[in-house]
Amino acid sequence: MRNYHRIAAAATLTLITGAGGALAQHAPDSPRREMSHAVEHDSRMPTQPGQEAFATIKEIVRILETDPHTDWSRVNIPALREHLIDMSEVTLNAHAKPEPIPGGLRIAVTGEGRTRAAIRRMVTMHARVIDGRNGWSVSARPSANGVMLTVTASNPKEVAKIRGLGFMGIMVSGSHHQMHHLAIARGQMTY
Repeated sequence: MRNYHRIAAAATLTLITGAGGALAQHAPDSPRREMSHAVEHDSRMPTQPGQEAFATIKEIVRILETDPHTDWSRVNIPALREHLIDMSEVTLNAHAKPEPIPGGLRIAVTGEGRTRAAIRRMVTMHARVIDGRNGWSVSARPSANGVMLTVTASNPKEVAKIRGLGFMGIMVSGSHHQMHHLAIARGQMTY
């Protein structure tokens, strides 16, 4: 029972410091800052909110709340949520059939219903973003059940890398994802 009370107290403290965290971070002698710091670094306390999409939204909301220039009239967290659902659909439910081609890989990415729609949104957008990265030529064209993704390069090392990465490795390539999520949430990018 004692552990239950510790966990409940820590959860309450986390909620309190989370709600006032932005203010406490700016007040150097704030007791909240010290409490927040203690909770963040106590390895005996949970740190994960329990689900990756939830954690991503939580992180973005925290960033927006601490930014005094956030234009709340443009913020669109529901759009970010829809994008994260699409990410989950593509990651977990899309079928990828790779075919080595000269200079790279052609991948038939297919799915049904919501997954097919997510494939068409995500793969097409991602292809435009990473086209030219590492000397890659990337294109995505609609197919009957999804998208045909083609990734090629002239450098033999990049060709091997493309083939080794396969569909999901190509989809996670680049470091634009986090800023993309923030732009969606800020209403700066439609999704």
